[in-house]
Amino acid sequence: MITIIAAVAENNALGKNNQLIWHLPADLKRFKQVTLNHNVIMGRKTFESLGKPLPNRTNIVITRNNQYKAENCIVVNSLEEALKVSKNDENPYILGGAEIYSQAIKIADKLDLTFVHHTFNADAFFPEIDKSIWIESSRQDFKADDKNNYDYSFVSFIRK
Repeated sequence: MITIIAAVAENNALGKNNQLIWHLPADLKRFKQVTLNHNVIMGRKTFESLGKPLPNRTNIVITRNNQYKAENCIVVNSLEEALKVSKNDENPYILGGAEIYSQAIKIADKLDLTFVHHTFNADAFFPEIDKSIWIESSRQDFKADDKNNYDYSFVSFIRK
């Protein structure tokens, strides 16, 4: 199973200037729980925005730069190569960014999304979810609170 995991705003916004636009501690906590002890696949810009490898996960960074080095990470040149490296993980997670999501949505088995119920000014966007291909399999809705500034939902989709 290949899972795309992302936090997406109402206008499909992902981020701006290589950063998340919002701060939702509940999403970060869930992200950590879900991806722990799995391979996490991400583009170079996403990796650099994190600043360091995610602990207790195998970090795989995709870049076209054959000279690129990332300490404590596996560096590959394509999504296909990243998935080959992940063959021993029954559920690797694709972390983005936008370009990687656009490639991965064509082959992923599951979308594990946090929908942030707000519209943001962004420069990176999640691809459209084609409802003829994806079916919603679970949803949990939450209201904003003292720690999370926006209403949000945890929604999973599986490929039909």
